[in-house]
Amino acid sequence: MRRWIVCCVVAALLASAGCHSTEPAARPASVGTTQPSSPTVHPPRSARTAALAENTRPGTTAWRLPANRLAGPLELAGYADRASVRSGQPFRLYVTSTAGAFTVRAFRLGWYGGSGARLLWTSPTVPGRAQPAPTIGPDRMVSTNWKPALTVPTTGWPAGAYLLLLTAANGKEKYVPITVRSNSTRGAVVIVDAVNTYQAYNAWGGYSLYHGPNKSFATRSYRVTFDRPYDREGAHFLIQSELPLIQLAERSGVPLAYLTSLDLAADPHALTGARGMVSAGHDEYWTPAMRATVTKARDAGTNLAFLGANADYWRVRYEPSPLGPQRIIAGYKDASADPVKNRPDTTVKWRSAPFPRPENSLTGMLYECFPAEGSFVVRDPGFFLFAGTGARKGSSYPGLVATEVDRAYPISGTPANLQVIAHSPVTCGPGRHTFSDATYYTVPSGAGVFATGSMQWVPALRGPDSKHSLRAPAVAFARKLTLNLLQAMAAGPLGRRHPARADLATLGASPSTSTGTGGSVG
Repeated sequence: MRRWIVCCVVAALLASAGCHSTEPAARPASVGTTQPSSPTVHPPRSARTAALAENTRPGTTAWRLPANRLAGPLELAGYADRASVRSGQPFRLYVTSTAGAFTVRAFRLGWYGGSGARLLWTSPTVPGRAQPAPTIGPDRMVSTNWKPALTVPTTGWPAGAYLLLLTAANGKEKYVPITVRSNSTRGAVVIVDAVNTYQAYNAWGGYSLYHGPNKSFATRSYRVTFDRPYDREGAHFLIQSELPLIQLAERSGVPLAYLTSLDLAADPHALTGARGMVSAGHDEYWTPAMRATVTKARDAGTNLAFLGANADYWRVRYEPSPLGPQRIIAGYKDASADPVKNRPDTTVKWRSAPFPRPENSLTGMLYECFPAEGSFVVRDPGFFLFAGTGARKGSSYPGLVATEVDRAYPISGTPANLQVIAHSPVTCGPGRHTFSDATYYTVPSGAGVFATGSMQWVPALRGPDSKHSLRAPAVAFARKLTLNLLQAMAAGPLGRRHPARADLATLGASPSTSTGTGGSVG
């Protein structure tokens, strides 16, 4: 939809902070640094859960990957034959190494006293070998035909998001992400690892759903496969767009569960009984089955939170690979190019023909623009999630609105009771000015749906960021609101205590989407 620029480089944290860029992302001082310490969270005793107990276990900082140890794309890289597994279910790792023998350590991400992860498993030394070069298919899909290097057991691994750290004999390292999905989501707030987005942006081998080696959209892949490593450090979107939320959630005392995009699509009952579902910072690529599962859950009383922007924007579908079902993502981004014609799973924007179903009917808003920059401006200080933040009408928090943003529109599909709790002026590239909104609506089941309207929200939970003029007061505000949200979602359907109050009409917003870069609505 547009090209990435380098964004979100946080001091001493991550880097290659990659939004859409035509240049290689700069390497960080260290990949995986945890957020700075923040005021201790004291949840009610009744809210203390397995996540809190897990996070009292000894943690380690050994999971962090310093930039000077980052391996090259073919020097050391790997992928798993599953995006998620149940605890106790083994999976296979496929690894190429020209850097000698290697070991694998599995780290569960969490708070762990600020260290950020716990070591669960260490492999024996595995002989390194160079696997065959990747192949490029006629639709420019990069795939591999590698032999498995080892099988990883997961006996005793708690549900959660994991980083497998590959370390070669020469000291070079690379990540492979894996999710241990929860056996049940009943009574929990579910964090969804957006693996579809991980793969859509993955340019390992030269091609992604955005561009080919010449960085042109015209040479992009039409399909991408999980049967290849991820580019950059190997877990870019997990670390940038999800880790800060995971850390805050795991120290909150809220009952948690973990799933991936693929799990939502594979199981229509994946969210049955869940108190809430959280879509984190960058959750752009959805299949029809994913959307059906989430919509069904909302209509049965499961709260939803969209803590980013641009969610549910591109419609994609899965295809099988030699390693199993749901291993290929088809994303032609053009109905005329897609061999699947005039069907609900034709791969175009969700707002586009054929069968348009704009994202506002789920998230409450439409994707508005990139690249965005602005301050989060409070419109409704009485909104229940602002409790304890000190927010007043007109309070402004620089740096919380950035990268990509959403906006509320008075058009078909927008919930009739949509409440706009923040209305923030933003610049959207040279000469373009628009707004980013934060919204809330409720449905007859009692479920509430909250959306921040900014992709910078989750990265801001990590700590101050000079690039976006994000300072400590804005970070504290975002953390407190997010903590309020998690605890309120865990208590049950938000709308039963906090029904939404329709006020979009008072903004006088135009139904035209011409102010943004997201495209027209079909």
